Amino acid sequence: MTKKLLKLSVISFLLIVSCTKEDAVQESNIIIDASQKEPLTAKEINAKIDEAIATKGSFNWNEASNHLLWSAAVRGENVITIGFGNSNKDIERAKSYSNADIQNDLLGLIMKYEGASLEKTLISADEYLNLIDVIISKQETIIALRNSKFIRYIEPGDYKYFEIKNAESRSDSSSGSGCGFDTSILSSVDYTTITPNAKAPWTFYQHNIPNAWNYSTGRGITIGIIDTGVSPNQTLLGSSFNDGFSTGRTIQKYGTYVDSIWPWSTTTDGSSDQCGHGTSMSSVAAAPRNDNGMPVGVAYNANLVTYRAALNVVLDGYHEQNGVKNAFTALANNANVKIISMSMGHIFSVGKIEDGIKYAYSKGKLIFCAGGTSTSFTNFVGVIFPAWMAETVAVTGVKEGSVYQKCDVCHTGGKIDFTVVMERTVSGNTVPVGSYYDNQSDYVGGSSVATATTAGIAALVWSKNPTWTKDQVLTKMKQSASFYPNKNADFGYGNINALLAVQ
Repeated sequence: MTKKLLKLSVISFLLIVSCTKEDAVQESNIIIDASQKEPLTAKEINAKIDEAIATKGSFNWNEASNHLLWSAAVRGENVITIGFGNSNKDIERAKSYSNADIQNDLLGLIMKYEGASLEKTLISADEYLNLIDVIISKQETIIALRNSKFIRYIEPGDYKYFEIKNAESRSDSSSGSGCGFDTSILSSVDYTTITPNAKAPWTFYQHNIPNAWNYSTGRGITIGIIDTGVSPNQTLLGSSFNDGFSTGRTIQKYGTYVDSIWPWSTTTDGSSDQCGHGTSMSSVAAAPRNDNGMPVGVAYNANLVTYRAALNVVLDGYHEQNGVKNAFTALANNANVKIISMSMGHIFSVGKIEDGIKYAYSKGKLIFCAGGTSTSFTNFVGVIFPAWMAETVAVTGVKEGSVYQKCDVCHTGGKIDFTVVMERTVSGNTVPVGSYYDNQSDYVGGSSVATATTAGIAALVWSKNPTWTKDQVLTKMKQSASFYPNKNADFGYGNINALLAVQ
């Protein structure tokens, strides 16, 4: 829904605010202390975020002071995201009886305090979710909005925490991005050649996946991958996707990421991976089993729907967060998609992504998210967002061996649900996948590949039991894991035995 479509419905509110008396805030009543009239620097904002994470274990903009929130908006091009509704659970426009009135009231209030027209206020209004992106420059406006009972959250929409961290440390902006176009010659001990000349990664045998293929290969199930896209140079995820033992299936590729510094821009840069990470995730989840001599995916007969939703795995800034939100709502509305896998995240919550995930969850999707893979800026964080959400299944990676030990860069904690063996104890080698380039292979690791692997196992289970709900599939996976019925404090239910899960 664009600004133009909303203009007629909002025009009558240009000069008035129709909030109820208890919600209305008179401008004369808003007094800002002299010490709060200048915005904090980006470095000061990040320091407060880091302090909250260090002391409380998390940071949420809902708990931030008005001054901190306004400062972050100023340092992020004055872009603000507003989630609204009659309650905290009121996220879906189709289920909200008064969302149009509430949105108009809030826009009227913003225009009153900002002294700005609708065209200079509204960036976008989501078609499916009760949220809008707006331009706000005054702290008074934020204070007035926060006094409304119809506000679920107000967040800076374009504050780039990691970009600032990189600048502080004088690191390259892509540091820790998860991107790479490397290729590797696979060690013969890291795979087993299976008919008709495909490579089954060593880690699959740790989870009994090859034996599970005797019962299910994922046929009839569609997995949605939200990541950085798929390489146009990898035919295994293109013209050769429906090939060999993997016939009768489809791959669809979309893009929701807008490569622009301007929040008003809406033209995406396509579906093609320009990072390499998304290609690896699609490969481990569902690469074909054919005679090309390349690594096979867990659910090699499943369909794929891929989204290029972000530039890299760190969801920093307006267009990456918006791209992910839009990918979740699109997959939510795709009746063919059963499973969504996302191996990207942030160290604190993003309201619009939360809304997108809750929307997809309400549509019956089983959602897997990466528990976290350390960079120099995230090694002090536990399980990352959105893996900690109740609507998602959090996955991390562990080393091979009888004793559970997290992979060198993997995050653990009480929010983890499952683990995947993805790092060799001696060599340190990780999971063989098809690389960015055709007929080339590589190794990938971390909680990212663990998540895509688990999504593939879920496809095997659901394919074997096509009438099941997401809850039944998840329960079966838990029952087939090593710690069930208990949950380990760091590793959740542990490693899944795929064979038991499909029997």
